[in-house]
Amino acid sequence: MHIEIQRNADVSITKQIYLSILDHIRSDLLEEELQLPSVRELSKQLGVSLVTVVKAYQKLEQDGFITSVQGKGTFIRKIKMEETESKKGTNSYDWQLSVQDYLPRSQFARFHQVPEKIHLSSSMIDPGLLPNRYLEQEIHKMLSENPKVLSQYGEIQGDKALRQAMVEYLQRMDLPTSPDNILVTSGSQQGIDLIARTFVGPGDVVVMEAPTYPGAIDVFRGRGATILTIPVDSDGMRVDLLHNLCDKYKPKIIYTVPTFHNPTGAVMPTKRRRQILEIAKSTQCLVIEDDPCSEIYFERKPPASMKSLDKDGHVIYLKGLSKILAPGCRIGILATSGSIFKRLLAAKANTDLGSPLLTQKAIIPFITSKRMMDHLKKLRTALKIRCDLVLEILSQHAPEEVSWFIPKGGLNVWLTLPSWINTDHLLIEAKKEQITFLPGSACYPTEQENHHLRLSFSYMNEQQLTQGVTTICNLLKSAIDLKIYQDSSPHF
Repeated sequence: MHIEIQRNADVSITKQIYLSILDHIRSDLLEEELQLPSVRELSKQLGVSLVTVVKAYQKLEQDGFITSVQGKGTFIRKIKMEETESKKGTNSYDWQLSVQDYLPRSQFARFHQVPEKIHLSSSMIDPGLLPNRYLEQEIHKMLSENPKVLSQYGEIQGDKALRQAMVEYLQRMDLPTSPDNILVTSGSQQGIDLIARTFVGPGDVVVMEAPTYPGAIDVFRGRGATILTIPVDSDGMRVDLLHNLCDKYKPKIIYTVPTFHNPTGAVMPTKRRRQILEIAKSTQCLVIEDDPCSEIYFERKPPASMKSLDKDGHVIYLKGLSKILAPGCRIGILATSGSIFKRLLAAKANTDLGSPLLTQKAIIPFITSKRMMDHLKKLRTALKIRCDLVLEILSQHAPEEVSWFIPKGGLNVWLTLPSWINTDHLLIEAKKEQITFLPGSACYPTEQENHHLRLSFSYMNEQQLTQGVTTICNLLKSAIDLKIYQDSSPHF
């Protein structure tokens, strides 16, 4: 178990230890009943006092995440987080804890594929809304005309024809670029990872929104970054707070989802986008603009991307095609320029020598045809219907103490509950009803707020959405009436 201690951080060392172990537990990196290092062992390993570790362990035990057995040691107790299956077999794997790892957390993966029938936890699109049959036909056609595609490596930078197609696609979104400045990735998640591998090391400051996309938190925490957060309002990242923070800490990277922000759905206006660029320019830092679904707007097109406003090469733009076109293809692109691009290309070579050629070739005919625009138009209509349905159910059935942001596009609705409700605990009850959602705790890099949850309306059909959201509303009513699922947030 790797715990990164940042001695110059504003967060106390006791709290850093608490949060790090909690992240390991929530990420399923520490199994039920696994023995933790003794207080003396951990204090020696981290170079901190015994009292510091004792306080962290006491808080974890107080909040129900670990248990101490006199004469035996301290053990993980995850029953408060989720129901666990009975252990199978008699083999003990406790010895594996002695094998050092460098994974501080990996929370998002456990909400991506789940066994529950009503899946509201991951921002995926209903396969029935995607052009599966057309892409199947294109793959058969391509293989019949060019069977050698399976015996060839693609370019590390990405297939040139696909890069050209993406240039034309981005131009329709008012984002000019060139094939030479595009890197094809295995989804936007790999783009985030490549940037982190290339530019972020232990102690480097990364500024993120709070809340934000959990997959990005996992990556930057894995690099040992010092993550500082800026709260989000209805217009996205609070620039007034960002300016003061950047003057004080000089970040290496600002990570933002300015269009249909994940998880809140906020859309950043052009003025604020320009302000962030000015801050990046004055502090000589990079801006990662993550754009998973700006095409999914319900009323009018969102503002132009930050990348289209960037004249000095500060923005690294990420666009994923998995959600809106073909999740199985795992295709995304990264657009930037100058030496930043060259270094990211080298990182891509070190990682995988290029994304699969077959899937790149398969989507080119669709992207370059009118079918793509027709598909996006139909997708917007279908998802707006589902979003409106969820909002209507919430209006009718949610307790008055619950509020939510009304999205103008994207795939999610963000709910805020009374501050004393812990949605990690609420999730346990939802799973008993075969329903999942994303608890807010997964979306906060540092100071966790446990009284939020994200509902994704894009994957389930209307009947499933009705059942799932209504059930969650009923669980919330019970929680408020009986004052249960109370939060046990850390206080240090």
